Amino acid sequence: MSSSTYPSARFSDDAAIWESLQTAIAASSGFQRWQNERSSDRRLADLNQEQLVSRYLRETLETLAY
Repeated sequence: MSSSTYPSARFSDDAAIWESLQTAIAASSGFQRWQNERSSDRRLADLNQEQLVSRYLRETLETLAY
């Protein structure tokens, strides 16, 4: 049985994948445009990259759901 089948190893793998996805999303033109459009929103100024990416993804999915 490989170590990736253990919960702690899977969590570590998932965390590494999420970190990589965050970096790629934050570098994307769509995310950059979204962030620029909201540059005057002071509530976003206090958010870290993970929170910004999560909010971007949530808003994008909400838009696609309509």
